[in-house]
Amino acid sequence: MYGKTVNDSEGEIKVSFGYQCICKNDDSRDKSNGIDIPSVIKLRRSNSSFARLSGAAISANATLANTNICNGLFGAEILPSLDSPNSFRRIPSSPTISKLDFLSSSLQSSLSNFSCSPSLTTDTLDYDSFSIRSTSAPSRSDSFLNTVEVQVAGGAAGEDRVQAVCSEENGWVFCAIYDGFNGRDAADFLAGTLYETIGFYLNLLDWELEQECIKASDCITYDKSLTCILKDGNCMYRTPNCVKVDRSCGLFKQRVLNSLERALSKSENDFLHMVEQEMEDRPDLVSVGSCVLLVLLHGKDLYVLNVGDSRAVLATYDEGIDMNGIEGLQAVQLTDSHTVDNDRERKQLLHDHPDDPYTVVAGKVKGKLKVTRALGVGYLKKKNLNDALMGILRVRNLMSPPYVSVQPSLYVHEISDSDYYVVLGSDGLFDFFSNDEVVKLVHSYILRTPSGDPAKFLVEQLVVRAADSAGFSMEQLMSVPAGRRRKYHDDVTVIVIVLGTNKRTSKASTCL
Repeated sequence: MYGKTVNDSEGEIKVSFGYQCICKNDDSRDKSNGIDIPSVIKLRRSNSSFARLSGAAISANATLANTNICNGLFGAEILPSLDSPNSFRRIPSSPTISKLDFLSSSLQSSLSNFSCSPSLTTDTLDYDSFSIRSTSAPSRSDSFLNTVEVQVAGGAAGEDRVQAVCSEENGWVFCAIYDGFNGRDAADFLAGTLYETIGFYLNLLDWELEQECIKASDCITYDKSLTCILKDGNCMYRTPNCVKVDRSCGLFKQRVLNSLERALSKSENDFLHMVEQEMEDRPDLVSVGSCVLLVLLHGKDLYVLNVGDSRAVLATYDEGIDMNGIEGLQAVQLTDSHTVDNDRERKQLLHDHPDDPYTVVAGKVKGKLKVTRALGVGYLKKKNLNDALMGILRVRNLMSPPYVSVQPSLYVHEISDSDYYVVLGSDGLFDFFSNDEVVKLVHSYILRTPSGDPAKFLVEQLVVRAADSAGFSMEQLMSVPAGRRRKYHDDVTVIVIVLGTNKRTSKASTCL
């Protein structure tokens, strides 16, 4: 593990952390997996899903950390307990019992365990029935994110939030960037709840698979064939002693993506409910929102969910190319850009509102927002939330809400030996760099400084370019206080995941 010192003076990088995944059996690994680093060391692929991870961020917006959300619990208790902006730290893992359980005792009895609102009816039943069962401490081998403890890091820069959770035991990593706007409340809410909510739905998926295996085993007892477990393409197969679930199966991966989507949908419902409860005292909450970019790297599978205009970019080599050189290194964008500048998004938005000639005004949704998908921004989704605003802040002619969707783009990529690293960034990074430039900058830095912090390096290079674009020296730009500096660059958050070669089997199961 390694950390970077963070200078708290105005204008310095506010969030910078790093994590080194060290393989215990380093000497036994196949030397052919090595990556030559000129004149220094040989960087070998880790047996884990990832070898290193680093994150960094810099503020441009001046914003106060919210302390009122959910009666102040996020600002006063939950977020400080989850944040570790200078380095990773170790905490016990509780994938089935939420860190937010104490909310139920401090809020109205009708509110949800996992956040601040009742869920939709179907999800409420899932929570109630499964949460009780979860407290019986199921075997860790039954869980998708099974681990005794995790390493966590996170923090805030302006209206952005960054979060990372790693498991040394099983080599998986969860990373998220929440790019807030019109305030940090939505990003704070996500940082305090979304990981736990995802853990719940993945545990629910494990439970559902267990029930399906039980049913399949019963079927085999009478059928004595494979017909009953293969008929629906349910990713099951039979061994002499038990029924197993093949987690490399495409249907299983789709169900993981569906679990991520369900978790995001619940977070949206919870946040908007909270806004409705508090908007009389804080009408500004109806305009607060956040883009969401999260990555779950589990085994050889890279699951990606995004809403908004943050990006995930994969650096990969053409087949047969030497991984020590820059030639043949390709930048592959794994996310869609949900903005009105995207022709497909713009056409879909206009199609969804055929009777509203003012759906897009001055290149923005209802003249207010460039992104077409985001969590929150209730005033563009519900008429009663728009009515909470006064005067020119209110959207006129809100004819057919919602105008902004929380429907995510979902993607799963199977990591190959040609894949090198993944860069996650809020849109502020790509205001100054193309995908190709980002990939080449990280590559050149890793070759020069294999144990360094490539995310922080990217942020520093952005400041250099932003200063040059503004006609300033770097020192002059950094002396401009947050808020005023937003004229020259956005809040910027970056995560870099250097991939490893995972040699564990892709088939995981429970014998029944």
